[in-house]
Amino acid sequence: MTTLKDFAGRTALVTGAASGIGAGCAKLFAERGAAKLFLVDVDAEGLAALNLDCEVEAIKGSVADEALWDGLEPKLADLDHAVVNAGIGGFGEVADLEFAEWRRVMDVNLDGAFLTLRAALRAIKANEKGSGGSVVVTGSSTGVKPVPGIGPYGPAKAAVAHMARIAAMENASANIRVNAIAPGGVDTAIWEGGDDFNRSVEAIGREETIKRMSKTTPNQRFATSEEIAGTILYMLSDAGSNITGHVLVSDGGFTL
Repeated sequence: MTTLKDFAGRTALVTGAASGIGAGCAKLFAERGAAKLFLVDVDAEGLAALNLDCEVEAIKGSVADEALWDGLEPKLADLDHAVVNAGIGGFGEVADLEFAEWRRVMDVNLDGAFLTLRAALRAIKANEKGSGGSVVVTGSSTGVKPVPGIGPYGPAKAAVAHMARIAAMENASANIRVNAIAPGGVDTAIWEGGDDFNRSVEAIGREETIKRMSKTTPNQRFATSEEIAGTILYMLSDAGSNITGHVLVSDGGFTL
């Protein structure tokens, strides 16, 4: 059996790496030969539990903390790839939102994504190999298709996708590709920030809640974190070498 090692010897950064899509990406990087991973999350225990077969530097902290990036950026000297993934959920109708809730979500999902992307681009440019690199930003299908009741979440995800396109234009001459992925429903812990979701879980259980939610998706199911991670690593890999400035919608047909 042939083992794919297309990230052999490479260094990657993944934020929101303790669970969900971020953890899926970290595991897949290790499986596919990555030499070193920088993993960032507020959940130190989740990072420690990954047990990956490569060198790992786990960093506990918020991606929205500029001081975290000031300290980490000098260590990213050999960076080849980055997954700008950390995010939190946000719910509520625009007219009913408190500004504090808007800022809470924007702080992580937009400001944090900007700080991560900025650090990653600087590090890849400074890499002595001079061979460029690639970045994928995690957006959302709700940044493509208007969905009521998600307050600041959809606007933040629309913004990070457009930020990725701008960064792609700005860094193409440095051989750095920047793309975004816009997943639809994915079975991750991010849903647990919603009161409606938690009430449903209490009433009928998590599995049945996810099953009912997936009825809005034409293929009648939510994706797994591993599926989305596989698509992200394809976009980062040499197999995706001609793809940049693209927002890949992976949503089981939801935006149809």
